[in-house]
Amino acid sequence: MVPFSSSSKPISLLKAYLFPLILLSLAIFFQLFVIPSSFPVSHYDVLGIKHYSSIEEVTEAYEKFSSRWSSGEEEPAVKDFVQIRYAYELLTNPLWKRDYDAFGVDEHLHTLEEVKAKYAEEAFSKVVLPLLNATSSAHAFNVLTAEDFKYAIGSSKSLLVQVYSSGSSRSEEFFYNWKRITNLLDGIANTGMVELGENQLATYLAERTSMGQPFFRNGLPSLVAFPSGCRNSDCLVRYHGDLSVDAVTDWFATRILGLPRINYYSKETLGQNFIAKSGHHKVKVLYFSKTGERAAPFLRQAAKDYWAYASFASILWREEESSIWWNNFEVDSAPAFVFLKDPGVKPVVFHGAMNSTSFSEIMEQNKQQARPQLRSITSMDLGCDARGYSCAGYEAMTWYCVILAGRPSLELNKMRETMVRVQDTLSNKGDSSAGDKNSTSSPQAVAALKRSAQQVSYLNTMTGRFSLWSGLFWKLTKYCFFYIHSETSFETCGPRRDMTDAPQIIIVRYKRNSTKQDEPKAAKRQPKTIWDTFEEDDEDLASQLVAKYDGSMETQEIIQWVSKIIKDGDSTDLPFFRTKTPDLTPEEEADAIWSRGSQTVLSTGQGLKQRVQGITSNIHDHMGDPRLGPILLLAAVMSFGSIYLRRSQSSPANQSTETSQSTEPNQPATEEKPSREKRTRRRAVSNKDKPTSITDDVPKDAYNLLPSDSDSD
Repeated sequence: MVPFSSSSKPISLLKAYLFPLILLSLAIFFQLFVIPSSFPVSHYDVLGIKHYSSIEEVTEAYEKFSSRWSSGEEEPAVKDFVQIRYAYELLTNPLWKRDYDAFGVDEHLHTLEEVKAKYAEEAFSKVVLPLLNATSSAHAFNVLTAEDFKYAIGSSKSLLVQVYSSGSSRSEEFFYNWKRITNLLDGIANTGMVELGENQLATYLAERTSMGQPFFRNGLPSLVAFPSGCRNSDCLVRYHGDLSVDAVTDWFATRILGLPRINYYSKETLGQNFIAKSGHHKVKVLYFSKTGERAAPFLRQAAKDYWAYASFASILWREEESSIWWNNFEVDSAPAFVFLKDPGVKPVVFHGAMNSTSFSEIMEQNKQQARPQLRSITSMDLGCDARGYSCAGYEAMTWYCVILAGRPSLELNKMRETMVRVQDTLSNKGDSSAGDKNSTSSPQAVAALKRSAQQVSYLNTMTGRFSLWSGLFWKLTKYCFFYIHSETSFETCGPRRDMTDAPQIIIVRYKRNSTKQDEPKAAKRQPKTIWDTFEEDDEDLASQLVAKYDGSMETQEIIQWVSKIIKDGDSTDLPFFRTKTPDLTPEEEADAIWSRGSQTVLSTGQGLKQRVQGITSNIHDHMGDPRLGPILLLAAVMSFGSIYLRRSQSSPANQSTETSQSTEPNQPATEEKPSREKRTRRRAVSNKDKPTSITDDVPKDAYNLLPSDSDSD
């Protein structure tokens, strides 16, 4: 075997002790560099007094320095003078001292560095005093105490809290932004302010260092949000971004409330990317903004609440484009809100700023089209559902619904405009006197229209232009074919098979059986079998008769036809029967971006970005833990000791082997011979007194004795 060289032993030792050496290096690095930077010299240390000394003790310590300087006994460097003076001014202000002692808040450090740089080449007597200017925040409102906070959290509305200090200049600067934020969130969420003087509550809202000391990572003001239903600190969410109005409101509305963002569109993309792609049944709401900020939270809340009725878009107002917006929507300034309804219907425009309450009222009034589409959420309100009642009330036994059915097309849009004029004319006739000579329909028919509370609605069957609608498309087709069943039905209902689109007008008469409706429950027929139960459940409450219009698209002719159908329906006693109407189109699900969020309590670690930020913050906090250096040093010592013991226990055998191999490499068999002989003698002695056993070796003269009945020859 090749003997070890003189240089191989240090290398092997280095490899064996590499891990403890790394731990020792890290321990030294933490103790000399990381820990001192994480625990800088406090202002009390600068003055040479113990921590949390009183203002009187701080003043006394500073006067000792001042007396030596004024007597000429000592002339300090500008750097030392500025540090001592800064510590004195900070710790003699009651509010600053309170914030510094309890939470480590020191927001004037930038002033300290600026003064040092400014007077670096000057004498200390040239430094302008005082270094700090005190400010007070006297504009606080809706301040929460510990008792108020108990009732504020856990409510149905989310809560946004600002932690501030009355002596903080940054809190004073943020006040006007905070006022705007609270106005924007009014009616959407609760807001409140917590002063650092409310020590118990402020400590609860603060973060904790690795040593358990409360602190605010980004200083003051600090924003903390509690989602709806959140009752403890495990689910609160902290804001670490920019303190601008737009950034704060967007963070709160998106992450805490789970509200959708409303995209901006230009004059080139508005028609192609928004109006054309929005649902035909939805009202288009346009918000003209003068600033370009994101939509207010109340507007985003409306976009979530009215997603089944309306689509929302934002437009940045530019003066050079004002003529375009005036010609199209009659908008002459911003902010403005525009509601686009049926084709040919004049847009509804509102100028000026709005709050949550006023916009909700306007939205409720304009959420429907001028002639609403017949859908699952509108059928009951329109009185076009055999399971419901007339718009005239529960007492009306017969009512009518005029339906315009067809695929989205230019022909359908033209007929929609015609039906708007028909409805307006019918309404005017209903309000006019019976002696109006210009009326083309009889007064009896007009009276019948008024009694029946006739409603005009639309049914727009989708054509599967988007795959998103494929699941709803079949049900729309089935409902359309239920009322329009003829050879030309495919020109009105279902997917477009050719270039022909033929919208049709129908009128449905609904009638209840007064005898059966007034029948007491005890007298009703009891189901004899399970099939009878299913049959009753499948039947609608009202019978339906359908009439189809085959005339021209002249307004007066349609009015005459509608009047005649209503008159005949009221005067003719037709048999009563019921059948099951196909279900209307179920409403599409809300977008997953905002369908959750406000429904569940969010955690601080939700989302990849938040997780990365949380991990980074935890690493940074633990880097400054003073216990980390001693722990690394202890681990290094234990690792050194374990490796040393392991090597020392195995070293005698290794040395004897190495010596024998180096001195007599050619006689390995002779070294092993004595040990073998010892083992042989030991084995012989151990077996000497052993009794014989049937498992011993067979004697030489032994033979097998076969039995007499053996089969062997």
